[in-house]
Amino acid sequence: MHIKRASSSPRPASLGGLLAALTAALLAACSTPLPPAPVAAPSAPPPPRPAPAAAAPAAVPLPPGAQVSQATSAQAYRQDGARHIYAQNRHRIYKGKMPPLLQGVGVMQMDIDSRGQIVSMSWLRAPSHAGAKAEIERTARAAAPYPVPQRLGRVTYTDTWLWDKSGQFQLDTLTEGQR
Repeated sequence: MHIKRASSSPRPASLGGLLAALTAALLAACSTPLPPAPVAAPSAPPPPRPAPAAAAPAAVPLPPGAQVSQATSAQAYRQDGARHIYAQNRHRIYKGKMPPLLQGVGVMQMDIDSRGQIVSMSWLRAPSHAGAKAEIERTARAAAPYPVPQRLGRVTYTDTWLWDKSGQFQLDTLTEGQR
């Protein structure tokens, strides 16, 4: 006895009909008109202009002989701050390349206010030699007032101090390097 099995695959004719129906549905979906664009709300009137600013308070007079920095960033102020320290300590600046071994290397950060005064001082990396640390702090304080950061208002001045056992130093910003 022969048993005829039903074919599990659809007939080619019915597959073509199904494809035609899907294509028609897809095309119909593409041709559906878009919904109307939302109606824009009437624009609000522009906000009223602010009243003219009151005249800026008079600038605080600078002390006679005060230096002024035109730096526009803390990085640019480093040059002005380092030159100022060098000018205040001409006899203590190490001439030429520093020796390979230094008594102290420290990274100091000073907050300078709008009048060139030190507001705060801190070490990002203090020199391990206590005598060098104390002398750098004394030298930095004695150099105040620093150039007034006119465009910045106030600035955080950061520099690396390279300290020789002779008591002379260089700042990384203006260093001549090491041997």
